[in-house]
Amino acid sequence: MSDDLPDSLIPYDEIVQEALRAVVGRVLGEVQATGGLPGAHHFYITFKTQAPGVDIPKHLVERFPDEMTIVLQNKFWDLKVSDRHFEVSLTFNQIAAHLYIPFAAITAFVDPAVNFALQFQVNADEAPEPHEEAENDAPQVVSDDGSNVVTVDFGKKK
Repeated sequence: MSDDLPDSLIPYDEIVQEALRAVVGRVLGEVQATGGLPGAHHFYITFKTQAPGVDIPKHLVERFPDEMTIVLQNKFWDLKVSDRHFEVSLTFNQIAAHLYIPFAAITAFVDPAVNFALQFQVNADEAPEPHEEAENDAPQVVSDDGSNVVTVDFGKKK
């Protein structure tokens, strides 16, 4: 392929990002429908805490001013999933909190039980700052082998 290709007039990157976020919605919708996670499945969901539409308690925004990762495994309830967002209640240091997260705010979705991950594009001018783990009462398990990871980056050629 030539490096002289014109920029696309079709926003492929946005379309792919939206489709991949729909995967997260479908998975969470199935968990909602069945009332729980099957087998050893559990999810790490990273999202921008101050993205449009995100509604989380003020103390969590103060602790995670840019991005945070939540764990859906043992202690979560009131999971509700729609076409554009999900809601869930979790505990953080034994304090219950209700979170409202639009799918557009999600930057990563990982199911370490089957080594599956989706990573979503983040604008270069919005590079995430380092943040603490959410500590929402679930074990921290991370796979090192990196298989089944889908990373989509449609940076423009110059």
